[in-house]
Formats: sequence, C-alpha cells, structure tokens
Amino acid sequence: MKTLLSQFRPAVSLFVLLTAIVGVAYPLLVTGIAKVAFPEAADGSLILKDGKPVGSRLIGQNFTEAKYFWGRPSATSPQPYNASASSGSNQGPLNPALTDAVKGRIETLKAADPDNTGPIPADLVNASASGLDPHISPAAAEYQVKRVATARKLDPAAVSALVVKNTEDRQWSVFGEPRVNVLELNIALDALR
Repeated sequence: MKTLLSQFRPAVSLFVLLTAIVGVAYPLLVTGIAKVAFPEAADGSLILKDGKPVGSRLIGQNFTEAKYFWGRPSATSPQPYNASASSGSNQGPLNPALTDAVKGRIETLKAADPDNTGPIPADLVNASASGLDPHISPAAAEYQVKRVATARKLDPAAVSALVVKNTEDRQWSVFGEPRVNVLELNIALDALR
C-alpha cells in the first residue's frame, strides 16, 4: 500500500504537468503564433459582407436559386457543406447509386437552363472528396453564365466578365488549376447593379 501511494503522487503530478503543457500552453502558443503570422487564416478565412461574416473562403455553401452560381455537389450529411461531417460519398465508379446521383444532378442542371446544350463540366455533377470544396472550374462558372444572367436580367457579357475577374490563378502559378470561389463570385454578383 505504501508503494502504491508513493507512485500515485508522482503519476498525478506528471499528469497535471503534461496536461498544462500539452493541453493548455502549447495550443495557446501555436494559436498566438498563427494569429500573428497568419491572422486571416487563424480566424477561419472568413468572408465579410457589410462587416458581418457570411462564410469562409475554405468551405462551400449550398446555392440553389437560379440567380446564383452553384458550387460543386456536396456529399456531406445531414445537409450539404456540413463542415462537421466532411466526407465524400465513398461511392466507386461502378456503384449504381453514384450513377443515379450524377444523372439526377445533370437533370437538375438541364431543368434550370433547358436552352444550354453545352457539355456539363464534371465538377458540377461530381462531389469533391471533402464535400466542402468552395471552388468550381472557370468552365463550370461559364456554363452557368446564361442562366444567372437571365434570372437577374443582366447582360451575359457582364456576368462573364465578373467570372473572369473572380477567377483565381494556380497557387504560386504552379499548383492546381485556375478556380472560382463560388461564394465570392455570388457576393460580387449581388453587388453588380
């Protein structure tokens, strides 16, 4: 019993010390460094509209109205773009459920813009691996220009120019592909008169 008590005090002391270091001091230090070195990213890369946060540059949002550009489909549950449940559908190319989902997305796009006979870009019918992708390809944005312009009674050339203005280049001109952040594009679209 005496041996057990002599081991108990150092074990509890070590537990409290490590909890203070690893559970409190280290996270505070890393967060402090991040807030100084990368203030925007440390705060969630928030997008502000009229001084209020409306979303993040890193997480997509579910736009379904014809007057807005639509993002990539999201496979998160229970609702699309659920950041607490980031995941893909995990359906393989031979899975009939994936085929049905893609067919349904194609039908939705065609129903929203029946006169558009152009090829539908893959990123408008396939969900990303995370289910949270905030970007679409410039081709996916261009595919939607006529629908958005018609719904807003705008000149398609003005909407297309807005897409070009909001197209981001490859990261460091090397990594990835050009892309359009859907939330930022829709905010710019709302500001267009």
